[in-house]
Amino acid sequence: MAYETIQLDQDRYVAMLTLHRPERRNAITDQMVDELHNALDEIQKGPLRVAILTGAGPAFCAGMDLGYLKEASTRSVEEVRHDARKIAHLFNRLYEFPKPLVAAVHGAALAGGCGVATLCDFTLADPEAQFGYPEVRVGFIPAIVSAFVVRQVGEKRARDLLLSGRLLSAEEARALGLVTEVVAAANLMARAHELAASIAEMSPAALSHTKRLLIRVQAADLEREIDLGVEASAEMRGTADFREGVAAFLEKRKPVWTGR
Repeated sequence: MAYETIQLDQDRYVAMLTLHRPERRNAITDQMVDELHNALDEIQKGPLRVAILTGAGPAFCAGMDLGYLKEASTRSVEEVRHDARKIAHLFNRLYEFPKPLVAAVHGAALAGGCGVATLCDFTLADPEAQFGYPEVRVGFIPAIVSAFVVRQVGEKRARDLLLSGRLLSAEEARALGLVTEVVAAANLMARAHELAASIAEMSPAALSHTKRLLIRVQAADLEREIDLGVEASAEMRGTADFREGVAAFLEKRKPVWTGR
């Protein structure tokens, strides 16, 4: 299948999935979400046993494309809710994917990009990588990913990350549990391939059953929390502060908040 916003390659049992909008720091669009689902379908149905996920250019993924979000702010409530559910489905797909996923992160992995990176089973990062959920800085809300963040780092640390919008170094992200391993930049992809190759030698059935067990432990609560996140995201996109935050970011000016 031909893709425009991603690349999918394979070497024996290992898939290489690359976000490929380097001129936009691999920002997520509606098309990219669809193409990621299609690529994951290919990986899931084929003989591939593990996938490496990375980004082209200087960043892993800068999050949602704000031009796309600005356009989305003019849509109806139902259309906005549909968009939020698509993102929620992608995050949950990564989290529940039956084959192991290894993220290799360089540069920025922010907002939705941080979600994509840290929802993989293994997250490798070079020392200069940055992680975080800065949505509140632009009048948005890290709604859908919040359920996963609380599970990953605990409620108190999740409040710190999501309410402050601060960015984390690779080493701090590792200490919090968002990153599995910090690897020198020159060795990042080699280490990702080494890890993927070692996983590919394991029993595919044992790997998928282990992942399914881990997911089932929290499935009911997670589904409810994701639904809450979808509704919160849709509600926030209808506010004046959201429209102002996105416009200010795109116009490179300081936002003027109204609290509405």
